[in-house]
Amino acid sequence: MSFVRTTEHGLHVVRYGEPDGRLPVVVVHGGLDRASSFGRVARQLADLSVVLYDRRGYGRSIEAGPAPIERHVDDLLQVIGPTPSVVFGHSVGAVIAILAASREPQRVRALLAYEPPMPWLDWWPRRRPDRAPLDPADEAERFMRRMVGDRIWERLPARTRAERRAEGPALLADLASVDSVEARFDPAAIATPLVVAAGTETSWWHRRAAEELAAAVPGAELALLEGADHGAHLGQPAAVADLVRRARSRA
Repeated sequence: MSFVRTTEHGLHVVRYGEPDGRLPVVVVHGGLDRASSFGRVARQLADLSVVLYDRRGYGRSIEAGPAPIERHVDDLLQVIGPTPSVVFGHSVGAVIAILAASREPQRVRALLAYEPPMPWLDWWPRRRPDRAPLDPADEAERFMRRMVGDRIWERLPARTRAERRAEGPALLADLASVDSVEARFDPAAIATPLVVAAGTETSWWHRRAAEELAAAVPGAELALLEGADHGAHLGQPAAVADLVRRARSRA
């Protein structure tokens, strides 16, 4: 599958396939992640035009620096451009995708939201108030160790660990953004066709949030991915690609 790397609006963008007049798929990654993590998903969608990009402060867009969620929404709409698209958002990227669809529904024709965090819900687990804040790099390492486990983290190449630690400021900006008023959306006001997905092996709060969101959005569909956790795009790329197609079929 051919792809082209470009820099657009200060962001690193990877475009797979050729525009063919059909709805392209734009992927928005989550916190402490990057476009390359979704390469295997994109290859499962070889018959479609797929656009991946590194958000501000991450990967090859690290020099753009961290940003609040409103700026990430602006970036997504700029990457989409004038061509209506289907958007797949993962984690924080799902919140960004929902906000973009709420702002410009004519440009986001369908959504796949995989485990969007919604910390404004009254039951969402809160950070311990007595936990001393760490240096941003240490916060990034703590986040990665929690996500992938100590053994995998320590087996990563030193360069990869350094790159992830350097993304600590962007991670902290993401965490602050999803806690902000600007990130909150009204599920009942979402008019874009929506598939909300979660893994059966994910955290209870991600699954509950997905279930409640799907129930609150008129016409939304809930998809539970058997055996998957929060990193389903890495562990089950073919199944995630099927979810993208399911969302796209609703456009």
